[in-house]
Parts: sequence; C-alpha cells; structure tokens
Amino acid sequence: MSASDEKFTRQTLTEVHTLTPNLFTLRTTRDAGYRFTAGQFARLGVTKADGSVVWRAYSMVSSPHDEYLEFFSIVVPDGEFTSELRRLKVGDELLVDKTAFGFLTLDRFPDGRDLWLIGTGTGLAPFLSILQGLDVWERFERIVLVYSAREASEFAYQELIKDIPEREWLEGAGAKFTYVPVVTREQVPGALNARVTTLIENGELERAAGIALEPEHSRIMLCGNPQMIEDTRAVLKTKGMSLALTRKPGQVAVENYW
Repeated sequence: MSASDEKFTRQTLTEVHTLTPNLFTLRTTRDAGYRFTAGQFARLGVTKADGSVVWRAYSMVSSPHDEYLEFFSIVVPDGEFTSELRRLKVGDELLVDKTAFGFLTLDRFPDGRDLWLIGTGTGLAPFLSILQGLDVWERFERIVLVYSAREASEFAYQELIKDIPEREWLEGAGAKFTYVPVVTREQVPGALNARVTTLIENGELERAAGIALEPEHSRIMLCGNPQMIEDTRAVLKTKGMSLALTRKPGQVAVENYW
C-alpha cells in the first residue's frame, strides 16, 4: 500500500512540554492537505513496540490556519494509548487520520448572543482552537471561557488565553471576552472554588461572568470529563436549555469522543 492509499499521514513531533506529571502538550507537523473546522478532533495513532497501532481521538488546540497541529493530553495510569504517547520525543512519528471528526463547532448554533465555553482538564483544547478564529468574535456579543481544574498547577495555556483577546487583528473585539477560572480542590485567588454544576445552581458563575445563562441568548459548549458534561446538561435543562441537534435547534453542544 502506498502512502497515498493509506487513511492516515505520518507526522513528526516537533515540541513536547510537560506541565505536570499527568499533563503534557505536543505539537506536530501538519500535512498540507489536512483540513479541519475549529472545535473538531483528530484521530491520532501511535505505533507500539510490537508494530501494532493504537488510536485515540484528540481535539486540536491549534487553529485551522496554523501550519502545525497541537494537542493537550492527560496521562491515564496504565492507559494503552497515553502510555505510548507519553514516551514519544521530538523527532518521533505520530500518525494522523486524514479526516477530521466532530461536531463541537460554531455551526451547531444558528443563532445566539452569548457563547459559553465550559471545559474541564484537557477539554479546554477545542475552545482554544475556536477562540483563535475570527468567526466566533464576529458572531457573538459576549464570549465566556470557563476552565475548571482540580488544582491551579493543572491550568494550561494561561498565556495563550491572555493573549488571544489582545491580538491586533481582533481590532478591539477582544473586549467581548471574559475568562472564569475554576479550581475545585483548593482555594486560589481570582478563581472560583466549586464544581461547575454548583456554580451554575447558586448563580456564582453568572455573577463572575457578568451575564445571565438564559435560553434566549445563551449558547453553551461543553467538553471534558463525561460526568461533568452529563451533570451540567442536567442542570442546564432545569433552566430550559436543551441539546442542539441537527433537526432541532437547542442551546447546548457537547463532544462525545471519550
């Protein structure tokens, strides 16, 4: 089978950064023909010592216009994929499926005024990709990024989060942006301290963002821990907000690749 017949491309790891013993980021080259929409994920493959390949889905941190691909990963104890991924170093090969997947994209919402991006852990990744594109800043009047971690040491991409709304090409649109950090296992100055669901139920999240969560204006994207997604959907449902489906417009979009 020739390279052109394969369903994947072979990319080279160019950067690896360890954030904590359990979190790291990696950057690879990008095939010239690889296309994706901000918010989508790639299927990554790692070749094991026995020659077999193990695949997993990873949202892009990088934007569609970047010349590289970047990913944010957690180390799953004894995990078949992350154990292999973690051992890779700069110069090693990573397989990337030629097709991008996923529906956590802005076209899930035909309307809406306020966009809430709520992520836990590595679920931050697709939101960073979305925020680096012009579409989101043109479409919404307010954009709120809620990023939850167990401890402050687990917060990633803080410089990028600060930098994006200040970029010159936004021409002031960055003023629409509000960042709400959440830490669940310790008290940290400037961060909320509770589970996302609790913060929605008691109104603290809305107070921190300075806007209300309401069916008419709010559009919410959720990515991260599956239990967080399930519980948050249930809380939002009590506020009259439902899942956005192809044939049934709604206020909530989630990614189910876990």
